[in-house]
Amino acid sequence: MTVKWQGLGKVQFSKWQGLGNNYIVLHRDQVPFDLTPARVRLLCDRNVGIGSDGILLVGPQTDEDRFRLQIFNPDGSEAEMCGNGVRMVARKLQMEGSLTGDVVTLETEAGEIKPTLLGGDSVRVDMGLARFGGEKLAGFEGEAVNAALHAAGRNFTFTFVDVGNPHAVIQSPWPLELVPLHEVGPMIEEHRFFARKANVEFVKVVSPHEAKVRVWERGVGETRACGTGATATAVALVKTGQCSSPVTVELPGGRLDVEVANDWRVFMTGPAEEIYHGDLSLEFLRHLE
Repeated sequence: MTVKWQGLGKVQFSKWQGLGNNYIVLHRDQVPFDLTPARVRLLCDRNVGIGSDGILLVGPQTDEDRFRLQIFNPDGSEAEMCGNGVRMVARKLQMEGSLTGDVVTLETEAGEIKPTLLGGDSVRVDMGLARFGGEKLAGFEGEAVNAALHAAGRNFTFTFVDVGNPHAVIQSPWPLELVPLHEVGPMIEEHRFFARKANVEFVKVVSPHEAKVRVWERGVGETRACGTGATATAVALVKTGQCSSPVTVELPGGRLDVEVANDWRVFMTGPAEEIYHGDLSLEFLRHLE
């Protein structure tokens, strides 16, 4: 997209968070430029940009209560799905008066996602069917459940879960606070098993219905919360018999509640709230044309 910067002025944006996982939210029809990787990285930079864990680009609207959603990681790559992000977008659309009811359909790269607004800041999301194999997993003929993985000079046991984006859920051999996440996370993220890289969760089971987790998010790094990560964690623990549905997953930023059905359809419930909104100067992005 060629942009005539002269006289364009500003673009409205809002900043949202869910359990400390924070995103810039923009409307497609209000953004007169392409979100190139360089622009995404600049906007997400916490020193010289707005600062965030990614960008949610909403629209266009394709039908009543149905919207397209693109999700960008702070490294400039595009993600298929974001569990925290879809809750934020659902609440934003409701606050703007863009919905006729309490359910919205979001068209993502992972398929249709349907958040339901429960009142207050709480949103329940139908995350679709979880899978334990598929095209995003390499080196396995079928599922990878309690499988062996060698990375960063260590041996791990992991379960692969695809909830729209790929996850490696690992039984933590360390107390969670001692996991060398910044050392092993990038190595597992880019392991040869994962055709499109993977999000990485280190997990400790607390009870049959509760677990704690730390997340290394693909294209992001360590985050305080990850909706798809919590979902994948609950699914993996139910699959391996360590927990029973529902599972409350505690992340550094707070708790998410996950229900896992017998057919592996998953529902995740948690909060989302607006932090602030403002105007983005187009002059700020001009030199990246």
